[in-house]
Amino acid sequence: MRNAVLAAILICASLSVTAFAAPRTFDWVRASDENAQLDPADFHAGRVYHPGDDGGNMHVDIHSTLPVTIAMATEQSWTDAQQHPEAFANMNLSCIREHVVSTTYECHLGPSTPMVLLIHDDRTPNRAVITGISAIGHIGQARRLISPNDLSITYYEWDCVANCIQPEFQWSLLVKEKYQLTSTPKMYNVLTPEMDAQKVWVRFKSPAPMTIAVMPSKLADQVYANPSSANSVLEQTSCKQRGVQSLEFNCLFNVADGPQSLMILPEGSVPHKKAEVQMQTLRCVANCDVK
Repeated sequence: MRNAVLAAILICASLSVTAFAAPRTFDWVRASDENAQLDPADFHAGRVYHPGDDGGNMHVDIHSTLPVTIAMATEQSWTDAQQHPEAFANMNLSCIREHVVSTTYECHLGPSTPMVLLIHDDRTPNRAVITGISAIGHIGQARRLISPNDLSITYYEWDCVANCIQPEFQWSLLVKEKYQLTSTPKMYNVLTPEMDAQKVWVRFKSPAPMTIAVMPSKLADQVYANPSSANSVLEQTSCKQRGVQSLEFNCLFNVADGPQSLMILPEGSVPHKKAEVQMQTLRCVANCDVK
């Protein structure tokens, strides 16, 4: 249970990064270009895509002098068709776009299956009307002295285009201690905030109810010197918990808050036992000047 709670806190902390920097912006970015010449009924095999467990998307610009048909095939089916030409007509194709000369071609790919981009020249050597991918069985007859079909492909990748460098944050340990309970306040000088909305996490476990608070150090010094002032001082901080025996909680601090101290005060008599306290803060460790 303790590990689960801490994991949840860490997840929340990672999500809070956007509070300190503008979110990253992603778009399709030009990656590479490819050129080829197609004879009638010829095929060109382009890039092989390797989608992950959740599938993936692909995006290319395709231009040709004469009409072509575009499709995606599994890498295995394309390999099989090359080795066994009779299998061409039965290849399993997806995202078919027929008779185009200029297009932005996109396809959502299924999970964990390598897919190859195929581009087919729509012409046939004997000029018969055979449309689209159905002409694939004639590929062996296509080598004729006919003007080639000039083909150009521009590949894109999904990448960051703005605010790409982000601050990096890590949890830093401020206090971790088992201490002997006493009737006097326990104080730790723990933190001077380095950024606004800086997060702290406190975990406390005690055999007797205690008041635990994070407050400006000058107020904590006042309580330590004069415990009777605790109630009035506690009214000046929102980061406090009363009657605590086992609890985890979070607070946020700004640079203007100045140095902060962790104060633990007994509520009545205390047994001759130990309490446990741990405190961490989320600090920027890299790219901290990014706004």
